[in-house]
Amino acid sequence: MKNALLLHGTAGSSQSNWIPWLSSQLKEKGWEVWSPDLPHSERPNLTRYNKFLLANKDWQFNAETVLVGHSSGAVAILGLLQALPDDVVIDKAILVSGFLDDLGWDSLTELFEKPFDFAKIKKKAKQFIIIHSDNDPYVPIENATMLAEKLDGQLIIKEGQGHFNLEVGAKYKEFPLLLQLIR
Repeated sequence: MKNALLLHGTAGSSQSNWIPWLSSQLKEKGWEVWSPDLPHSERPNLTRYNKFLLANKDWQFNAETVLVGHSSGAVAILGLLQALPDDVVIDKAILVSGFLDDLGWDSLTELFEKPFDFAKIKKKAKQFIIIHSDNDPYVPIENATMLAEKLDGQLIIKEGQGHFNLEVGAKYKEFPLLLQLIR
């Protein structure tokens, strides 16, 4: 069955930005969707996130699974893929405003306690799509370029979209590009 896991960013929730809209759009199309509130998201931690996500025995990762993560949620997807059993390969991972280090923020250091094994992560999804803005105020564009290289992913750079969140404006209560990419 087609399913999608949607992960919010730092200090966010399942009700942040475009996540509720994307969830409802996918559910209308018959998808099973899980958009959890990640525990203690004000200080993201991959070990805690993986334990939480993998503990849900009602959720199955399969060849039709799509993962979408925003900001530190995108980093969480990398950690989740690395932790999945060897025989699990998902369809697609979409990383929105993802990054590769703590960006100088103390609150993000626990995302990078263990190094990422990009060779292993690349084998866990049939396709990687990296979406970034040319003027993200938090994440330099070089992070997107490096992620695309490390994952052999498709890189989509949008002009003037900031961090793809409500700080840019109410338009990010929706994110139609994501729906197009998932289809």
